[in-house]
Amino acid sequence: MAARKPVFEYSAGGVVFNNGQCLMIRARNLQGRAVWTFPKGHVDQRETSEQAALREVEEETGWRCRIEGELPRSEYWFQRAGQRIKKTVRWFYMSPIEKCREPDEEVEEVAWVPLSEVSGRLTYPKDRITLEAALRFREHHHLEAQ
Repeated sequence: MAARKPVFEYSAGGVVFNNGQCLMIRARNLQGRAVWTFPKGHVDQRETSEQAALREVEEETGWRCRIEGELPRSEYWFQRAGQRIKKTVRWFYMSPIEKCREPDEEVEEVAWVPLSEVSGRLTYPKDRITLEAALRFREHHHLEAQ
């Protein structure tokens, strides 16, 4: 039997800073374990990565945000139901505008976490790389964690 070809998925998400804190979510991974991460999700048809990132951040956290700039993409492989999947995530540095709704039920907790604690709370190593990129972006563009 021939191996199935891998599936390619595209997601977008945001790293949101405000007053020395970072917006994080706690959700469940495919194995049902609690994970701390940044809000992200699939890019829908006829939707740009920027639109998807803003929508996903709002749906998962309840916060309407604005994009300040793009961060490096992350790519990784995983398996779902025996299918190999390569996921590419476009990340954006964001600032909050307003709390506008309740988060989706898939998210167990939304928290503003002090920047000094974010790296230790993140579950995935690739998220730490994204965090470092966001901190460099903020410093390079002289953005205060407003």
